[in-house]
Amino acid sequence: MSASQSFDAVIAGAGLIGASIALELARTGLRLAVFDPQLPGTESSWAGAWILSPAPENPGMLPAVPICKASMALYREFIATIEELSGQSCGFRPKGTIEALFSRDVRAELNTIIAVHHGVGLRAEPLSAEDARELEPALSEDLEAAVLRPDEASVDNRALTAAAVEAAKRSGAQFFSGRAVTSIWREGDRCTGLIVGEEKIAAASTIIAAGCFSAVISGVAPFAPVQPAKGQMLALRAPGLPMGRVLWSDKAYLVPRNDGRILAGATVEYVGFEKNVTAGGMEKILSGAIELAPALGNATIEETWAGLRPDSPDHLPILGPTDVQGLFLATGHFRSGILLAPITARLMREWVTLGRASIDCERFSPLRFQAAADAAQTAPA
Repeated sequence: MSASQSFDAVIAGAGLIGASIALELARTGLRLAVFDPQLPGTESSWAGAWILSPAPENPGMLPAVPICKASMALYREFIATIEELSGQSCGFRPKGTIEALFSRDVRAELNTIIAVHHGVGLRAEPLSAEDARELEPALSEDLEAAVLRPDEASVDNRALTAAAVEAAKRSGAQFFSGRAVTSIWREGDRCTGLIVGEEKIAAASTIIAAGCFSAVISGVAPFAPVQPAKGQMLALRAPGLPMGRVLWSDKAYLVPRNDGRILAGATVEYVGFEKNVTAGGMEKILSGAIELAPALGNATIEETWAGLRPDSPDHLPILGPTDVQGLFLATGHFRSGILLAPITARLMREWVTLGRASIDCERFSPLRFQAAADAAQTAPA
């Protein structure tokens, strides 16, 4: 079967990652197309809270800190470009984060958090409970201490994704909704495009950016063994409750939006592709949220939902070329997809147009999983 259409590049996945890559490549003059089984941005990009934090949540995330910092440094320019090209606001709020500590052994915990942040070159300032409540009066009286992370931000995920799609379209990218990619089109050691349903779409460069659905595309799983990590969320409205910054604890996070809503979330669940909102999930989020800001006990619940994050076996992103010529991966971003959108788009443009990246991304190579499997097979029993 011959190709029905031909492009310079094709992208599987029209979430923020796919749309950002499309925008970056379209601005170089490449003719490209983006395919998605749904409307653009209606999966993980629609569901997240979108806290922009390069800080590692656990030691396993330390290898991602440099690339997270690099992406954070691009964010203002990224937002400005998208807003200018699309004519739409993205709800960017560069107001910082306060991490609230309730532990009785708060001094040791505070010192550890500050040391970890400073050790990886991130700003973090210790706050007394009184100073924290002066900055954010909604915080609980039971607070023992806090950490101010002034360089962090948040963004309205739904607004940003819609604006990124519009900016990419205005830059020349074509989006095809309701078109599910079933397989990569491979001829020998080269990827020559995508198979969409029964149709072959030819391209010099093929980019898989389908989030947790990437491994469902035939031929991709060896490079991107991603699985869905469900996260439940809810939106609260509490008129008159002041909250300017993201508030964070070990049980929940609160993200104020420009429209007056406060988003709350916390859960990470490995339950396949189901997106049910559960009573247990809501109870966990609400109890953590009310512990952080007790006045939220009187808030109105406006919306509940769940989304599926793309998680890799080592919880690190999967970025770059494969050993199949013309095939590139941009998935596995887990909880950092929104933060990493600017750097992912730039790196994909570099790999596609220059054949190399400006920063070392070996740690995130799609080839690392096959290398690990080969090592396991050859290891002595």
